[in-house]
Amino acid sequence: MSFSRRFLVTGGAGFIGSHLAEALAARGDDVYILDDESTGSRRNIAHLLGDAEGGKVEGNGGGGGNVGTRGGGNMGGVRFIRGSIMDKAQLGKLVGTCHYVIHLAAAVGVKFILDHPLDSIMTNVVGTEQVLRACADFEKPLFLASTSEVYGLQTKAPLREDDFCVLGATSVSRWSYACSKALDEFMALAFHHQHVFPVTIARLFNTVGPRQSAAYGMVIPRLVGQALAGEPLTVFGDGTQTRTFTHVHDVVTAILKLVDLPAAAGQVYNIGGTQEVTILVLAQRIIALTASRSPVQLVPYDQVYNSNFQDMPRRVPDISRLRATIGFAPERSLDEILRDVIKSLTK
Repeated sequence: MSFSRRFLVTGGAGFIGSHLAEALAARGDDVYILDDESTGSRRNIAHLLGDAEGGKVEGNGGGGGNVGTRGGGNMGGVRFIRGSIMDKAQLGKLVGTCHYVIHLAAAVGVKFILDHPLDSIMTNVVGTEQVLRACADFEKPLFLASTSEVYGLQTKAPLREDDFCVLGATSVSRWSYACSKALDEFMALAFHHQHVFPVTIARLFNTVGPRQSAAYGMVIPRLVGQALAGEPLTVFGDGTQTRTFTHVHDVVTAILKLVDLPAAAGQVYNIGGTQEVTILVLAQRIIALTASRSPVQLVPYDQVYNSNFQDMPRRVPDISRLRATIGFAPERSLDEILRDVIKSLTK
């Protein structure tokens, strides 16, 4: 690109957001990060703000809370605002200031969603509506991060973007998250089709890498942490459920290519890996790569979640639309992903 742009990244202090902010700054773009630190952390972006390197950090108790800034050299400037997408006034100022909005702020992780069902719905639906209306007010293009959860109990594989979403009963809180993210997509596409502003949507499939926390139910950091501690690796259910995993750097590469391509707007894209694995085999692979003597322990779902918890037996993306649009293919294998997580948790 011949000139730098200013990006607003909501949820930019989170796992994916911090890597995305890092990549934007590295290529010379300016980044405004808005995050309430409910699941993200300023620690994830300390190196971008200068916290860890002695750079200048400005504190501000007003407006959105703490504000940090960093810039210089060939890197773009990075500004952190501790605040919420629910703050309409603050959000409007930031959207009006930036050229492009990347909306990542959302409830994350099965455990967090089950423990905070109402907060998750409000953040995903009301918060996203606030972002959409702010983008409409200033006619700013938007990238919306969605999730493979929207496919729900769909049993076919691989999953295409135009496949049906098969959701469970409303009495099962697991599906409130899937439904809320599907509603986000409906709202965003409605704005786009009414020619208010460009919208690009991506459904992320099990993104993994350094800085991801096990606290919210993420399977790989949890199993790796157990293996390194010599504890039993707890596999929920019978372990035959299958998933694919994608390194966060591959996900960030795909997001940036979509953001940089105006013709991508108006579509939904799967972003995910293609190497399918059962969770039981995943646990065994982690044991081998960590040289751990930990056993694998199968734990019934009702001992971890509530008695009516439901899980999907298989979730594999069809990424042919993404490949045709930006030439994307994941570069890192499952073993490379696991080694990177192991390395990050042994520092």
